[in-house]
Amino acid sequence: MEVTELLGVSLLFGLLALLAALAGQSRRGWTWWRAKEQEEISNGVSLYKSQTHRKQKPRYRKEKPHQHIFVHALLAAVLKSHGGNVTSMDFSNNGKYLATCADDRTIHVWSTKNFLQREHRSLRVNVKLDHATLVRFSPDCRALITWLANGDTIRIFKMNKKEDGNNSFQPLAEDFPKMHNAPVINIGIAETGKFIMSVSSDTTIIIWNLKGEVLSIINTNQMNNTYAVISPCSRFVGSCGFTPDVKVWEICFGKSGQFQEVTRAFELKGHAAGIHHLAFSRDSCRMATVSKDGTWKLWATDVEYKHQQDPYILLTGLYNEATTMPCILALSPDAQVLALASSNNIRLYNTKRGEEEETFNKVHGERVSEMTFDTTGQFLASCGDKAVRIFHNTTGQRALVEEIKGLLKRGPTESTRQRLNQQLIQAQATLKRLGAVKA
Repeated sequence: MEVTELLGVSLLFGLLALLAALAGQSRRGWTWWRAKEQEEISNGVSLYKSQTHRKQKPRYRKEKPHQHIFVHALLAAVLKSHGGNVTSMDFSNNGKYLATCADDRTIHVWSTKNFLQREHRSLRVNVKLDHATLVRFSPDCRALITWLANGDTIRIFKMNKKEDGNNSFQPLAEDFPKMHNAPVINIGIAETGKFIMSVSSDTTIIIWNLKGEVLSIINTNQMNNTYAVISPCSRFVGSCGFTPDVKVWEICFGKSGQFQEVTRAFELKGHAAGIHHLAFSRDSCRMATVSKDGTWKLWATDVEYKHQQDPYILLTGLYNEATTMPCILALSPDAQVLALASSNNIRLYNTKRGEEEETFNKVHGERVSEMTFDTTGQFLASCGDKAVRIFHNTTGQRALVEEIKGLLKRGPTESTRQRLNQQLIQAQATLKRLGAVKA
């Protein structure tokens, strides 16, 4: 018993000694930790926080891309469904639709009747494995003619009716063959539906039939092309480039509709330097050009060119942008208004006096890539970033008021006078509503 009691007492004392040692070590550790923490706090850093930060990975917040903001009293609508930069657009001949294409591999078809409403819905067309850089409506508005960026060719999308009654656009089975050796800068389709035109930045214009067969290849001999376009009457193709002259060809078809030939029609001579851009009026009787010489010109082209009558200049205007920068223009259907864009600025001119009447600065985040008037001349559309901006054409409304007043002074018949007075009242009311009445 004595031996057992002695062992128990020894174990008890040993356990107490061990506990005392551990307590002393813990106290020394805690004292070191507190001292270290006080030292870190005095240096402005918490030990606990610093070790926590070392364990956490840094968080990177993805910044949203800068959205360009443009505000103007004459801005009628902003179309925003595209996720990429809009490169081209076209109004349909019936004036009901606007087609736009962007580098987001989509084409959108918008209803023009919704321009003045709050919401702007569109029909989306996907471009598989590519994107369209140019888009044009067919004359019957039932097809879209596009130029593919990667495919370097023309693809046509035909409208189809779906089972639910809605429309869709599907690509034809085959694209046009690759023929151009330089970047294509414009395409177009004749309003007669007889041919398609494509122009590249070298000196080549190709005339195609609707099946993708080449009818003719034109060498413009202008060192390089800057633009080419089909006239609304479908008879002519006009081109401009490095030289100071515009060259116009006639695309000839026989009475039965078969293609015959391409012949030289006339030239526009009067600029002193290369020409950036050109446009036709709706009736093809007027053309507008803008040149590196710092001027734009309005031309009369309703001439007997087959009897050697040359087109002549109606008006020359000046623009203030740097002449070396590429400029584009749009001519209203009635040729009363010329819109000129350089960089991301747009100016509207009255073509009777050459006066600048409206200025829109920094319209887009990038340079204006295309402009066009709608078929009525009521709106001007422009693109140059992810949005399409639609403007009220108040310059055209003022020109209409001036024209009607001139017609009323000529003493028209009573029925004509009543019709003109009604048009005058509507135009003046529009200008007043938009705050665009000028003294």
